[in-house]
Amino acid sequence: MSQRRRRSLALLTSGVLALPLLTGCGAGDDEGGPAAAGQDIATTTRDKVADGGVLRWAVDSLPDTLNAFQADADATTSRIAGAVLPQLFVLDAKGRPVANPDYLEKAEVIEREPKQVVLYKLNQQAVWSDGREIGAPDFVAQWRALNGKDSAYWTARNAGYERIEKIEKGKTDLEVRVTFAKPYADWRSLFTPLYPKQVTGTPDAFNEGARGTLKVTAGPFALGAIDKKTGTAALTRNPRWWGKQAKLDTLVLTAVPRAERPAALAAGKVDLAEIDRSGAERIALARRDAAGKAGKGGAGAGGAPAHGPGAAVTPAQATLSWANAFGTDEEKAAQEKETRTKHTEAVKRYADEQAALRGFTVRKSLEPAYTQLAMNGASGPLADERVRRAVARALDRQALADLVLKPLGLPAKPVGSHVALAGQQAYADNSDALGGQDAKAAQALLADAGWRRGGKLTEPAGAKAGPESAPQDDGKTPAGPGTGNDGLYIVGEDDGANGEAAEAGAEAGAEAGADTRAAGDAAAADGERDGVSPVLAPAPFGAQQKASLLAQAAAARTADDGKRSAARDGDAADPAKGSPAPAPAKPAARTSGNMLAKDGKALTLRFVLPAGPGSESLRTVGERISQTLRKLGVNTETIKVADDSFFKDHIASGQYDLALYSWPATAFPATDARPIFAKPEPAADGSLLVEQNYTRVGTDHIDQLFDQAVGELDEAQSRELVRKADARIWAAAGSIPLFQRPELVAVRPSLVNAGAFGLGAPRYQDIGWKKAPKAKEKKK
Repeated sequence: MSQRRRRSLALLTSGVLALPLLTGCGAGDDEGGPAAAGQDIATTTRDKVADGGVLRWAVDSLPDTLNAFQADADATTSRIAGAVLPQLFVLDAKGRPVANPDYLEKAEVIEREPKQVVLYKLNQQAVWSDGREIGAPDFVAQWRALNGKDSAYWTARNAGYERIEKIEKGKTDLEVRVTFAKPYADWRSLFTPLYPKQVTGTPDAFNEGARGTLKVTAGPFALGAIDKKTGTAALTRNPRWWGKQAKLDTLVLTAVPRAERPAALAAGKVDLAEIDRSGAERIALARRDAAGKAGKGGAGAGGAPAHGPGAAVTPAQATLSWANAFGTDEEKAAQEKETRTKHTEAVKRYADEQAALRGFTVRKSLEPAYTQLAMNGASGPLADERVRRAVARALDRQALADLVLKPLGLPAKPVGSHVALAGQQAYADNSDALGGQDAKAAQALLADAGWRRGGKLTEPAGAKAGPESAPQDDGKTPAGPGTGNDGLYIVGEDDGANGEAAEAGAEAGAEAGADTRAAGDAAAADGERDGVSPVLAPAPFGAQQKASLLAQAAAARTADDGKRSAARDGDAADPAKGSPAPAPAKPAARTSGNMLAKDGKALTLRFVLPAGPGSESLRTVGERISQTLRKLGVNTETIKVADDSFFKDHIASGQYDLALYSWPATAFPATDARPIFAKPEPAADGSLLVEQNYTRVGTDHIDQLFDQAVGELDEAQSRELVRKADARIWAAAGSIPLFQRPELVAVRPSLVNAGAFGLGAPRYQDIGWKKAPKAKEKKK
C-alpha cells in the first residue's frame, strides 16, 4: 500500500475529514491579508490570571489512541498532544506558524546544495518528564517510525518523513541536523508533535504503547487519569515544566455530545464547550431574560420562559388538553395526564437550565475550516466539466455566506481559495478562474453540453440522469417527525418536469371543483407561511397532489355514472343505435417541460445531506442551492442520511452527485492539499484510487504544481505554485468553497485566554480564571 494511500485511509477512518492542523511558512507577513475574524478568547496578561483552579472542557469523545500518527487519532488526541507533548511550531492568530521558544531557540535551513539541511537548536532547559533531555535520539526514532520503510509501524501519515536521508547530532547535544534526500518546502510540519523515543523506538511501543497512556511527556501539562466510565481525561500541571507554569491545576477534558452541551453547561458539568447555533441562541435568550429585556410576551405562563417546551401552545390547545385530562374517558384521561406531567417536567427543566445558562457567554470567531459544495465528477451529468461549471456559476456564494454567518454577527465573506484561508500566507482569491455568479453563462454552458428545456423523455417516470444503482436511503436513518429525516423530494418534478402530462393533470384537477382547490391551496399555504421549500417540507405538496388526484377520480366517476344513466333512460338502450367503440387514446408524449433534459433523461442530481442535529445550517444551505438550481432547470433529489453514514457510505464511496461538507485549513497546502485534489488513479482491482479526492476531479497539471511546490525551497515561489494549483482547481469545478465555518464557544465569563481560537492554537499554560478585582479597583 502506498504512503499516500495510507494517509488517505487514515484520515477517512479518523472521522470528520480531519487533516492535521500543522504549521509552516516563512517571510512575507503581508501575504494572505488579514484573517476574516480574529480570536475571541478574552486575552488577559498572566499577572491578572489566578493561580490554580480546574477547567472542565467539553470534547466530542475520549480518544481511542493518544498516538497522533495513527489512523484512529481524532481531535481529542490532538488536544491532549498539544498540552503534553513538544510542539516545535505553533499557529499564531492568523494561522501562520511560528517557532515555539519553549522548545526551540532556532530552526532554519542552513544548506540548500547539494542537499537541504535543517538545523534545530533546542531550548537547553527542555526535558522529558523522566528527566532526560529532548534531543536527536527522539528525532531519529520518530523519523524511522514514520518514513514508511518499516511496515511493522501502523502509521497513518508519512508525508515529509520519507524525504529525510539522515538525522544526526550537531556540535552539541542540543543541536539536531536533518539532511533531506529530496528538498522539502514544508519541513516545519515535521516533529510536531514530537514523541519520546520510548513511544516511537519500536513497532510494539508505537502501535500499542501509546494508545491508552503516555508515560513520558514534555508539556505544560502531564497526562493524568483517563476514566472511560465518567468520560473524562485529566491533564495536571507538569512539575518538571521549564517554561511559564500553567495557571490551572487541572484541565479536565469531558466527553459530551454536541446536542447535550447546553444541558451539561447548565448542570455545571463543563465550563467551556463549543456549541451550535441553537445552543448559542439559548444562552442569548437566557441572558436577555436575566437582563429584563424580554419585552412584550417575554414571560410565559407561571413565570416560565416565553420560549422552549410548550411556548407555542395556544389557549385552545391548552383548554382541550385540560378537558381530555379531566374528561369521562378514563383511558384517554390517563394518557393525557401522563403527557401533561411530562410536559410540566420538561418546562421546569428547561426553565432551570435557562436560569443556569445566564452565567455563560458565547465567544465567536470563524473556524479554521471552510464549507464547500462538492460535485462528484466520476459519472453522471457532473462528469461533464461544463455541467459542473454551470452549477458553480449559478451559485450566489455571498448570499449563502450571509445566510449562515450574518445572523451570528460574524463576517460573511465567501472563501476564495481551496488551499488556505484569509490571513494565511498562501491565501489568494482565485475564484476568477471559474467566474462569478452568472445565470446566463450557466445556461449557456448547459446548452453547450446538450441539455435543453422541453426535451422529450424516454426514461421511465421517476428515473434520473445518473447512476442507476444509486441508493435512495442508507437504511439507517430514522424517519418521521422530529427525526430530521423528512424523506426524499425531487425539486422541480412538480413544476413542469413531466411536461404535457403534468399540465393535463393540472387541468383535470382545476375542473374537479372548488372544494379540492381549497384543500390544495390550504396545504400549499402552510408551506408558504412557514417559508419552507419542498426540500425540507414535502408534506403540504403531497397533500395537494393527493387532493387533486382524488378530485380527478371523483370527476371521472361522476361522468361515468352520467353516461350509464343516459344509456338506461335513452337511446343507448337500443342495441341498434349503439355508438361505435372509441379509438384507443394515443399516449401523450412526455417532455421535461421547464426543466432540462438530454438523450431522453431529465437532469436530476442527487443531493446528499446529513440529517442529524447540528447540521441544520447545512440543510438550509442545501435548500437554497436546490432552489437556485431549480430556476436553472436542474432537478435536485435531496437525500438526508444518518450522520454516521454520511461520509463513509456516501461521500467516500461516491454515492452522491452534490454534497456539502467541510475541509480544515492547513498551513501546509503543498503537502496536505495534494491528496485532496490529486487526480484519481486506477487501482489493480479496477477501482479508482482517489486518496482524499472525494469529488474524483483532478488533472495532471494540478498534481505537477503541487509536486513542484513541495520541493521548492524558495518559500515565496512555493506559495505562488500553490496558488496556481488553486486556480486550476477552481477551473476544474470539482468543489466550490462557500464560507468559513462559524465557531461558537460557550464559556464562563471569568475564564480567560480561552474561547473561540479561530485560526490560532491554544496556549494552554496561559488559560485560567481571572483574578477577582482588589478592593481599591472595586471602588474605582
